[in-house]
Amino acid sequence: MKRPLEGVRVLDLSRILAGPSCTQILGDLGADVIKIERPGAGDDTRSWGPPFLTDENGEPTRESAYFLSINRNKRSVTVDITTDDGKAILYDLIEKSDVLVENFKVGDLDKRGFGWEQVHARAPSLVYCSITGYGQTGPYAPQPGYDFIIQGMGGLMSITGEPDGEPMKVAVPIADIMSGMYATVSILAALREREKEGIGRRIDISLLDCQVAWLYNQVSNFLVDGLEPKRFGNAHPNIVPYQTFATADGHVNLGVGNDAQFFRLCSLIERPDLRLDPRFASNTLRLKHRKELITEIGAAFTQRTSAYWLHMCRQEQVPCGPIHSIPEVFEDPQVKARGVLAEVKHSATGEKPVRLLRSPIRMSGVDLGVRRAPPMLGEHTNEVLGNDLGYSEAKIAALHDKGVV
Repeated sequence: MKRPLEGVRVLDLSRILAGPSCTQILGDLGADVIKIERPGAGDDTRSWGPPFLTDENGEPTRESAYFLSINRNKRSVTVDITTDDGKAILYDLIEKSDVLVENFKVGDLDKRGFGWEQVHARAPSLVYCSITGYGQTGPYAPQPGYDFIIQGMGGLMSITGEPDGEPMKVAVPIADIMSGMYATVSILAALREREKEGIGRRIDISLLDCQVAWLYNQVSNFLVDGLEPKRFGNAHPNIVPYQTFATADGHVNLGVGNDAQFFRLCSLIERPDLRLDPRFASNTLRLKHRKELITEIGAAFTQRTSAYWLHMCRQEQVPCGPIHSIPEVFEDPQVKARGVLAEVKHSATGEKPVRLLRSPIRMSGVDLGVRRAPPMLGEHTNEVLGNDLGYSEAKIAALHDKGVV
């Protein structure tokens, strides 16, 4: 069975993370993603290492682990779009593409001749998606946007970390990642509309907009009662008990989502008196008496090992999970069973396979695995110019001689 987006061509003018994460999802779903990069330099993240891939002799290559994480299922073409020849190549590609994704600073592509109005006039059916720190409008629009800055501005750091600790960012660039997700959803919706209307939309994705939007229940708590959300560490602002507990030999995460689970937990920890205590009869009351209840549960959990609690809670269907290190994640039997890893050949490593994450999307009748390893810089330039645009060998050679590609 064909992949869902087979036949869709995406011209990827983005770099770093938010844009590339979006185009990687589209590539996973079957789109032909052509990544446009600067000759000799490429995406900034290519140099964000170590670690770097090593070749068959164990020598480091120029392919960073960071770049690998967000550029599978793409082809790389190097083009200097500041030159007239480079601009001509880019417009030839635009006219053969369905989607353009870019994350240049606001106004930069307009100056180069590739702004929304200019492109839409030449290719009215193209879906044009811009991903920026602050969007195309507003006082901050001209400013560059970075995930770390956005996590702080968007409120996330004020609710992340221990109650008496400093504001804390999430350990992965989550503002970038979620902006890429929203961009992907928007593009898919625009493609669906284009099927009916024949006209492409301009999509304006702001990292700050997205960061605020996915605060979800925390923002809703504030909008409903006006109280400023605080940091709870690993505890939950609306559910008790729902946090990390120390055990005799480590820690586990306990997530009790309803009264029935709480009553079963009381039996597991051999404290049936807690389920009869009027202070803990409902989640609302447990929230009110959070400190007292957590003290009682915490004392019980420290008496047994993590393995004991994990086994007993799973047996009685009380949500409880381990806190894995990254190496332990890939040893977990559930993770192994779902096949989250793929081994693929990479041009930089010869016969030595490279391990990559696969898309987490599972669809019946189709394998959304890694069909292309993350490309080396300009790896597919000649292929795209020759096979996709129909340029002659002499024309391609001339473009190389001039440093355009």
